[in-house]
Amino acid sequence: MTITQLKYVLAVAEHQNFTKAAQHTFVTQPTLSMQIQKLEDELEIQIFDRSKKPIELTSVGKKIVSQAHHIVNEADRMQDVVDQEKGFIGGEFKLGIIPTIMPTLLPMFLKAFGTKYPKVQLKIEELTTEDIIAKLTDGHLDAAIAATPLVNDKLKERVLYYEPFVGYIPENHRLASEKKITSSDLDIDDILLLEDGHCFREGVINLCKASKLGPGDAFQLQSGSFETLIKLSNEGLGMTLLPYLHTLDIPKDKTKHLRYFTEPSPAREVSIIYSKSELKMQIINALYDVISGVIRGAIAFQDVKIISPIK
Repeated sequence: MTITQLKYVLAVAEHQNFTKAAQHTFVTQPTLSMQIQKLEDELEIQIFDRSKKPIELTSVGKKIVSQAHHIVNEADRMQDVVDQEKGFIGGEFKLGIIPTIMPTLLPMFLKAFGTKYPKVQLKIEELTTEDIIAKLTDGHLDAAIAATPLVNDKLKERVLYYEPFVGYIPENHRLASEKKITSSDLDIDDILLLEDGHCFREGVINLCKASKLGPGDAFQLQSGSFETLIKLSNEGLGMTLLPYLHTLDIPKDKTKHLRYFTEPSPAREVSIIYSKSELKMQIINALYDVISGVIRGAIAFQDVKIISPIK
């Protein structure tokens, strides 16, 4: 039994196809198939049911794959221990970021991180919180940046910053004359929301306590981007709430629509998240230091009240 054979097994289990697994592990399909067959012969079991399309794991194969994840992770950790001992910060690093954070945060730290740590090859993917949890758990991500807490005992969270909510209120809205707003001013019926699947949406709903929208109401507008919500708000279709960093890109002629909350300002907690196996901690620590450093000057709010994204 070899680590390489176990990696081939994990690839087939993921892609449910020998050809695709071979492509992703950069070997020929006959080589991959032969190595998996050798492992099955050694163990005297069948890991895959090849009669199914797509290929499925047998009952014992599921147990083998679960164990293989642990073994491969521990093997990777051995190299990680060596890298840390040598003080080496480099290699491939897979980072997931949720959509409501990526557009504003990524430009703030990516160049600085690349300049400071040129030997790290960041592979960044925009993912929902649900996908991030799944990919961190199965080892397809090294770390992620998302709104927390996630309440997942398989993952660790290290807070990067607290990001306040800011109101975007159009002219002629009932709150347009207010210099500052409070949570009690909000009415879910006239707030434009992100579509389902965004944790920022859940934070807004929690802030408003509960939706009162019923079947007799005229409409409920939802969108996948803050830019669309701002445009809809400018058309007088309602107010919206934005994460503070997003407001830094608002055109100057539109900043008059921004309304900050009285302190403590409702805010979301943003953390770097990683597996309890703590692989590649030297890169995770480097990311933490760079991001927290650049964000420190951007968010000056001190008194915030964290609004959990979990319902």
